[in-house]
Amino acid sequence: MTEVTEAPAHTPPARPRENWWRDDASEPVRRNLGLVGVIVVLFVIGMFSRPDIFLDFSRFTGNEVIVLRQAASIGVVTVGMTFVMISGGIDLSVGALLALASVWSTTVATQSYGPGVMIFTALVVGTLAGLVNGILIAYGKLVPFIATLAMMVAARGLSQKISGKLTQIVDVTDIKQLAVWEVFGIPVLVIIFLGVAGLAWVLLNRTTFGRRTIAIGGNPEAARLAGINIRRHTLLVYALSGFCCGIAAIMVTALSNAGSATHGDLYELQAIAAAIIGGTSLLGGRGTLVGSVLGVLIFIQISNLFVVNNLQLEYQLIAQGAIIVGAVLVQQFRVAALRRPAPPGA
Repeated sequence: MTEVTEAPAHTPPARPRENWWRDDASEPVRRNLGLVGVIVVLFVIGMFSRPDIFLDFSRFTGNEVIVLRQAASIGVVTVGMTFVMISGGIDLSVGALLALASVWSTTVATQSYGPGVMIFTALVVGTLAGLVNGILIAYGKLVPFIATLAMMVAARGLSQKISGKLTQIVDVTDIKQLAVWEVFGIPVLVIIFLGVAGLAWVLLNRTTFGRRTIAIGGNPEAARLAGINIRRHTLLVYALSGFCCGIAAIMVTALSNAGSATHGDLYELQAIAAAIIGGTSLLGGRGTLVGSVLGVLIFIQISNLFVVNNLQLEYQLIAQGAIIVGAVLVQQFRVAALRRPAPPGA
């Protein structure tokens, strides 16, 4: 009797580790390393252009502390913008919502209740305004560009009406000290920014909310067929963006010791640019919080180089516009490369 032996099951060869560095799974790692490289290059440029600052440790650390303290509010706004863009939307109203929250939280009546009520007011105003954006987009079927553009204009007008076009001075000591306090030499505002970014990273990468955000931005119809309530989730995403604007409003108010209808000017452009530089797609479905944080640092370091070298503001704006265009072009080339069919036998 002939013995029949079972052939061993075929196991696919293990993917070489060197190929991982070239596939799509490692693309965020490569991009973030590239962003870190850009930051290093900016520091090198600073060393050659202003060695008296960048090569003097005490002056360098003092300068960077100031830069990071001022960048914290833009960073928090960028966190909310990243979620909106990943979901396939856009929010042009973030700067105006920041101004509205800062004005509402610094009225004489609000300040009379103390710092707790001021912070609560800013968060509620920002979140409610974000909810209005979400309602107009999710249930009113308005295009995000149009809805948030209308909110930007309306929020600026309302903040001017509340403040009477005047700057509202903050008399609450704890709010003013928020911009001065440090923990182990790190400004509290920077700690708040890092805390918000860390919690947002967990929300995006480790929760159902984050997976649904990516799914809606990548393919809304597939997300709907998978049972995701797209309208409700869109509402929550814009509310989250408004909530981040409320946090940033308190930070800006602490830095300036005042509430003003002019706060947050051009924050929407800087937040969108930082998110794009960090790899967040304008088409939705792709983006990282780490990349957005690095994008904020790049943008702020470029602005810092212009300031320390006494270059005019108009050149800084031109450079920012060029950076935005360059980042979008890189994204387009990347998308085109992904859609290009693989060669036979690949």
